[in-house]
Amino acid sequence: MAKMKAAIFVEPGRIVLDEKPIPEVGPLDALVRITTTTICGTDVHILKGEYPVSRGLTIGHEPVGIIEKLGSGVEGLIEGQRVIAGAICTSGHSNAALCGCHAQDGPGTPHGWKPLGGWKFGNTIDGSQAEYILVPDAMANLAVVPDGLNDEQVLMCPDIMSTGFSGAESGGIRIGDTVAVFAQGPIGLCATAGARLMGATSVIAIDSVPERMARAREMGADHVIDFRTTDPVTEIMRMTSGRGVDVAIEALGQQSTFQNALRVLRPGGTLSSLGVYSQDLTIPMDGFLAGLGDHTIRTTLCPGGKERMRRLMDVIASGRIDTRPLVTHRFKLDQIEEAYELFSSQREGVLKVAITP
Repeated sequence: MAKMKAAIFVEPGRIVLDEKPIPEVGPLDALVRITTTTICGTDVHILKGEYPVSRGLTIGHEPVGIIEKLGSGVEGLIEGQRVIAGAICTSGHSNAALCGCHAQDGPGTPHGWKPLGGWKFGNTIDGSQAEYILVPDAMANLAVVPDGLNDEQVLMCPDIMSTGFSGAESGGIRIGDTVAVFAQGPIGLCATAGARLMGATSVIAIDSVPERMARAREMGADHVIDFRTTDPVTEIMRMTSGRGVDVAIEALGQQSTFQNALRVLRPGGTLSSLGVYSQDLTIPMDGFLAGLGDHTIRTTLCPGGKERMRRLMDVIASGRIDTRPLVTHRFKLDQIEEAYELFSSQREGVLKVAITP
């Protein structure tokens, strides 16, 4: 049986490059040869043992590649096409999917549904940090990359851009809104760009890393607050003359940023939460106004599917956003362990890494 190289989860603290069989293609599947992928913060949670996955699983959920082989029942796609697939792979027929919540597309059981079921790559099935990936339900999940867009232009679409934009969308941002985005990592930067695209006329970015604060301005932030030198809650309330913001987007996954996002909301405002939390959250009574502030707290898991990917690539093709500057480092697949070490330590101003087999 033909083999391929893959980044495999061995145990907490160990993801190693090893060989696995190239997957067999089922009737509705597509085998995609990876040309570029990347490492996500969620992969680091997996590496640290903060999010459990099966030993032996190939990690990664952001594939860009070329269709190598199509299943016998796949229509509308051609072998040799350049494609991407979202981190979320929908089947389209679960209870969650039929309710329009494709990200939670897990199998229902008499004991309930499986949370995060739509996130399959690198979670419940083998992922993209490999030479090949098997994409299930290819007709629902593979989007053809338009001519003229290169791999790094579309690399953020499967997760980072889709997630960041969804933070703005879930917040229900309207023209003229004031929006605060807590943390300017790759997802926070895309949330900042998404807030501007949705019509926010004042976008406030909060971070402490000089390179990320500079990038936030390039992505659409009108104001940038360095939380090391300025209390963001006090400063945001000053900037809004005590009114607060219409939408606060939390893009880090920490107790401190969550409660600060809650404390800067105007009455009836929305906290849009994108962070992946590895510990229980506590809701502060003052920020929550004892439950009487008419606030909305929305959580979002990255939207996927080919139509979502098509829309995101159209945004890139239009020139309204350029995510290429988010790729700060590049590695070969053979260097995947080195790439994990750099990315997880957040050294050298790293934002995202491009991995090429």
